[in-house]
Amino acid sequence: MLNRSPRPLAVVKLGGSLFGAPTLAALLDVAVRRGALVVPGGGPFADAVRALQPTLGFDDRAAHEMAILAMAQGAALIHRLRPDFDRVASMGEIERARDAGRAALWRPVPLALEADVPASWDVTSDSLALWLARAVGAARIVFVKSAPAPATSNVADWARDGLIDSYASRLAESYGGDILCVGDASPEALDAALSSPARAAA
Repeated sequence: MLNRSPRPLAVVKLGGSLFGAPTLAALLDVAVRRGALVVPGGGPFADAVRALQPTLGFDDRAAHEMAILAMAQGAALIHRLRPDFDRVASMGEIERARDAGRAALWRPVPLALEADVPASWDVTSDSLALWLARAVGAARIVFVKSAPAPATSNVADWARDGLIDSYASRLAESYGGDILCVGDASPEALDAALSSPARAAA
């Protein structure tokens, strides 16, 4: 785990469905201004892996690795849109960006490939974002979704309703920080979620 920084770190998971959202640029503006660590989803790149698996017959381990590479494609897309993110791939790079108060964009290779999570479709970029939030001691993780925000703060309910993947609710049980969800791809709601006080993760 990283050494604690005086400045609380927030992880923002941007779902891949947001790549075509009209508010994407405004969401990235908020993340940059608030110095967040952004974890991209795989979006259409991961959907292509899902579609090909039954046709080509590759196993879940291969699909898991390919889906992580899809997240890397999402990171490349976001960085093209906002090159002022620090691109980070290691714990040391994440720590340096946090200490400098700079927004960062996670390149999931190689850390996500080494994460101790099952290689199955129960694990998506949602789980990997929570895994990273735990690993870096982030005070907060905010899931940004194109769907409406959930009526409950119970993460297990989010998984049951298909808002996040099922394994993420298990990881949430051992995460000591705040877990929030922003719906309707709302930049205003994301700004409010990142600006409110947070407790440090255990």
